[in-house]
Amino acid sequence: MTGRTHDELETLRAIPLFARVGDADLEQIANHLIERRYPRNTTIVEEGLAGDYMYILREGRVKVTKLSEDGREKILEFLEAGDFVGEMALLERAPRSASVKTLTAVRLMALSRGNFLGTLRRSPDLALAVIEVLCGRLRTQNDQASALSFQRVKDRTKGLLVRLAKDSLAGQTRLATPALTHQQIADMIGTSRETVTRVVKELKGEGWLEQQGKQYLVPGDSLS
Repeated sequence: MTGRTHDELETLRAIPLFARVGDADLEQIANHLIERRYPRNTTIVEEGLAGDYMYILREGRVKVTKLSEDGREKILEFLEAGDFVGEMALLERAPRSASVKTLTAVRLMALSRGNFLGTLRRSPDLALAVIEVLCGRLRTQNDQASALSFQRVKDRTKGLLVRLAKDSLAGQTRLATPALTHQQIADMIGTSRETVTRVVKELKGEGWLEQQGKQYLVPGDSLS
C-alpha cells in the first residue's frame, strides 16, 4: 500500500460497500475517488440526465426522489453516510432514473463510470457488495409497492417508520428514525400531509409512537 495511508484506507473500509474489499483493490479505488462537497438544498443527480459518476456519501444526508406523472415529487429513500447512489446509470448506460438532493451540507466521493466498472471487474468482493445492496433496494421497492396496493395508511406509516428506524437511544428500548416531516412521510407512502398528521397523532395516542424533536421513536421489538 504505497499511494494511501493506512488511516485513509481504514476510513474507506468503514463504509459497508468496501468492508470486504481486499487491500490492493481498496487502494486502487481510493486513488480514483474524487472528493466533492455540496451545500444544503442542492441537486447532485437529476432524473433523466446522463450519468458519468456514482457517489459514496461520507458526511450528510440526501433524499432520492422521482417525479410522478402529475409532476409531484415522490421520495423514494433517504441516504446517509456510508450509502452510495448513482450506480444504476453507470451499469445500464441509461439516463438517471431518479434525482438526488441534499438535505444537509454533504461531503461525498465520486467514482467515474470507467473506474467503477473496471474495479467491479477486478474485485469480486466489491461486485458482490453492490449486488447485495441492489437486491436490498429492490426488496424495499417491492415492499413499498405492495404496501401502496394493500395496506391502510396507518399500516403504511408504521411500516415506513420501522424501516427507517436505525439508531437505538441510550438507556431506552426505542429506535429513532432520521428527522422527518409529515410531508416527507406523505410523499413516501403516497398520501396527503393532513392524513399523515392525523395518523401520527393516532399512533401517539395509542402509545406505539413517540417523538423527540423531528425524530420518531418506535418500539425496539418492531424490527424483530
